[in-house]
Amino acid sequence: MEKQQYLSISGLTKYLKRKFDADPYLEKVFLTGEISNWRLRPTHQYFSLKDDNAKINATMFQGNFKKVKFQPEEGMKVLVTGRISLYGPSGSYQIIVDSMQPDGVGALYQAYEQLKQKLQVEGLFDRPKKSLPRFPKRIAVITSPSGAVIRDIITTTQRRYPIAQLVLYPAVVQGDNAVASLVERLHQVAQADYDVVIIGRGGGSIEDLWPFNEEAVARAIVSMPMPVISSVGHETDTTIADLVADIRAATPTAAAELATPRLDEEIINLQQLESRLQTAMLNRVKFAKQQVARQMNSVVFSNPQRLYDGYVQRVDLANERLIKAFQQRIANANNRYQLATHRIPLLQYRQQIVQLVKHINVTDRQLIQASSQILKDKQQQVAKQMQALNLVSPLNILNRGYALASIDGQVIKRTTDVEIDEQITLRVSDGTVTAKVTDIRKES
Repeated sequence: MEKQQYLSISGLTKYLKRKFDADPYLEKVFLTGEISNWRLRPTHQYFSLKDDNAKINATMFQGNFKKVKFQPEEGMKVLVTGRISLYGPSGSYQIIVDSMQPDGVGALYQAYEQLKQKLQVEGLFDRPKKSLPRFPKRIAVITSPSGAVIRDIITTTQRRYPIAQLVLYPAVVQGDNAVASLVERLHQVAQADYDVVIIGRGGGSIEDLWPFNEEAVARAIVSMPMPVISSVGHETDTTIADLVADIRAATPTAAAELATPRLDEEIINLQQLESRLQTAMLNRVKFAKQQVARQMNSVVFSNPQRLYDGYVQRVDLANERLIKAFQQRIANANNRYQLATHRIPLLQYRQQIVQLVKHINVTDRQLIQASSQILKDKQQQVAKQMQALNLVSPLNILNRGYALASIDGQVIKRTTDVEIDEQITLRVSDGTVTAKVTDIRKES
């Protein structure tokens, strides 16, 4: 066979690729399988799809992957559409994925549950909610300028609390540009001076409400410095924005009612407070007048001299006590003077004092001698008793060659107190000796 009849590898691969690309059955293929070799990449995604018996490589370019509403995971079963192509350098065929959704669960619902779980783990749903002001002055409303939401809010606010200022921040609430529009409006409101924010839209499908399930919108709501009321869809619709907002309203009308008080009721309350305040003040004035009247009719004002009657009596008594004390001191001094003038001269007793001192000195010497003799006698008695005790002391007996046998601190008195091979302790004069019993003889 001639050499020209042989194909190169590249030529064969190109031929097969053209066959793949030209086959109408491979132009759009619907596959179901399990994701394998998944690793999130910054741009294009490269992974595999497999079932129990086969596996195919898959590529999803960045533009199509951005449209996927959920986060693919390893082992997740998915439904994909795309075209079959052949990759020249490796000669392997692959599917170029155009769209992907979970198998058995809608893509939007899967994305909703994933984001809900993520934010719940971060604690965004359990954070302390900001309380609504009772009398708001300025209220920002982020919604579509042409929908029924803004009309309901305006009507309710004018009916309940017309003195509040409503400021509309028109936003796109549906479609691809809705997320960026909502986030931008939230940032604008955050930089202004508002008491409360209402964000929402009317009812619709999950696709229509989806911008309020985006992570960027949820984090923008959480970062708002003022309380946020979310009113998205109907009462049965619950979006991520509802979960992270400070309070959720079932309808736009309910949102306006939550944000504003009823002015007529507040006026009635003020009137009631004014009436109670006036009544309280009148009662206090009446009570004060009664107290003044009682004081004016009291004894103090009718007979003011009674105020110091008691003090006059106390001064008189104190004056009398002072005079008596002074007289007593004079009498005591006079008595001491009389005793001093009539006292017997001290010289008459000098001889007696000298004799008494001599007697005391003699008695002192005799007492010292007697004490010394008694002490000496007692010391001799103690010495005799110590000598007698020493004669009967066990230690003195040990010095004469005897020993004291014991077991565990118990003195051995009889042959029955010890057994063969038992260890005993012998106390001698200068220490102890441990011995072992080898024979026991009992004497009659």
